[in-house]
Amino acid sequence: MPTQPSRQLETFDNPDTQRDYTIRIEIPEFTCLCPKTGQPDFATLQLEYVPAAKCVELKALKIYVWSYRDQGAFHEAVTNRILDDLVTALHPRFMRITARFNVRGGIYTTVVAEHRAHGWQAAELVTLP
Repeated sequence: MPTQPSRQLETFDNPDTQRDYTIRIEIPEFTCLCPKTGQPDFATLQLEYVPAAKCVELKALKIYVWSYRDQGAFHEAVTNRILDDLVTALHPRFMRITARFNVRGGIYTTVVAEHRAHGWQAAELVTLP
């Protein structure tokens, strides 16, 4: 049977829990439906996170993103829902999702949502010569 869309996010153990490092994932083919018109909305999702104990498994993430294809959702709502689902599955130290929606009606929309674990602070940025 072919793979089906699913909201089940699978994880795996972070291979280096002692170090803060950033995982960046770009998802260029996100699709959902406009809840007002039913027309498709297309976006590129940029996911950035500092894992704690768990990392997201990429095939499961792809199938999760696919589950939105036939769902009506405002840009702001779907971006925050994805962040909430990922935070629930991963409990990251930090996570940011940037959703850059393609033009609709002459307007581009970008929605950025963030999560920061209680007490976590980013390391100071190092600038090399």
